[in-house]
Amino acid sequence: MTALPPRFDVTRDDIERVVTSFYALVRQHPGLGPVFAAHVTDWPDHEDKIVRFWANAILHERGYDGNPVQVHRDAGNVRPGMFEIWLALFDLTLRTELRPDQAASWSAMAHKIGRSLRAAVVEKMQGPGGVPILR
Repeated sequence: MTALPPRFDVTRDDIERVVTSFYALVRQHPGLGPVFAAHVTDWPDHEDKIVRFWANAILHERGYDGNPVQVHRDAGNVRPGMFEIWLALFDLTLRTELRPDQAASWSAMAHKIGRSLRAAVVEKMQGPGGVPILR
């Protein structure tokens, strides 16, 4: 069987560099840092898991078997508005670490995934009468 080509021109080394740089920014962010700190006790292990997530999504590697929607739902402190901040930091990292064409392709994928995750969180977070909590 022939391996599928990458979805766009990014290598595993690129993925590792982006993930490492991104989480360095996340840990320093006043809003996202505490949210992640409440759940991540082993940063190298978390970053390795996220590298495997992106390698699966972009390079078609099959080393990731998690459930991001369930993880974000179960966290209990993830709010829909956080996804915009997350994506802005991720886009900044992509622009810093990659060529413009690589950054644009990966950003488009990240935003699509982010919209799906945000929708999953919003669906779970409901106020009285089933009204979604959007902030």
